[in-house]
Amino acid sequence: MTGREGGADLAPIGNSPVVVLVRPQLADNIGACARAMANGGLFHLRLVAPREGWPQAKAWRMSSGAHAILDAVTVYATVAESVADLHHVFATCPRPRHIVKPVLTARGAAAELREICGRGLAAGVLFGPERAGLDNDDMAQADTLVRYPLNPAFMSLNLAQAVMVVAYEWWTADETTPPRVLMTNETRVATKAELENFLLHLTEQLDACGFLRNLPKRPGMVRNIRHFFERGEVTEQELRTLHGIVTELALGRRQLGRVEE
Repeated sequence: MTGREGGADLAPIGNSPVVVLVRPQLADNIGACARAMANGGLFHLRLVAPREGWPQAKAWRMSSGAHAILDAVTVYATVAESVADLHHVFATCPRPRHIVKPVLTARGAAAELREICGRGLAAGVLFGPERAGLDNDDMAQADTLVRYPLNPAFMSLNLAQAVMVVAYEWWTADETTPPRVLMTNETRVATKAELENFLLHLTEQLDACGFLRNLPKRPGMVRNIRHFFERGEVTEQELRTLHGIVTELALGRRQLGRVEE
């Protein structure tokens, strides 16, 4: 089973870490892991003694088009064989069992993986079987352990979720997307001059309708209105809409004969 038909055009992106699934139990989970890897720009997938054998058509069906990753899978009999060509090995471990090794969060591991791979070295991350996770012999093959800082009252992740966390952290460790943007679509953020023009329009009409008739309080009321519009990035389109609202309110007031003297 190759299943390339309809798959996404995936290929390795630079020198990325290998994902090693140790004794995975279900082909569906292998496919879901490939999908998670594709999301995070990982490509190299190795299997150690998959319970259902390999290949399995169910994996391709569960991969949502990450067929190229599954087509390139390599299978090994032991963990030692699967990591023999790597320079650094990380192992996910929810509960370190009296092992003296560095323990990193997924974010810390991603940072170290970026540094290691950036030097042209080969690295991999071990993920254990769905039910029991990695055993002590598996973790003995690793240099570093990875532990996710999740809710201590409930730290249960399925296999694909565990891979997704590492894939996400790997991708975002080198991602330049700003953490916060204003979606303006076809409009743009208004300039201060455009905002000032609107505020003058608004104040003029508030004076005309009598809203600002309390002269001692008028300066403070105008300041409060200004603060309301100044504290966010009002767009040019929003200002045009507000201009229209104020104009229509003024027109309606005049039509009803409620023009201030």
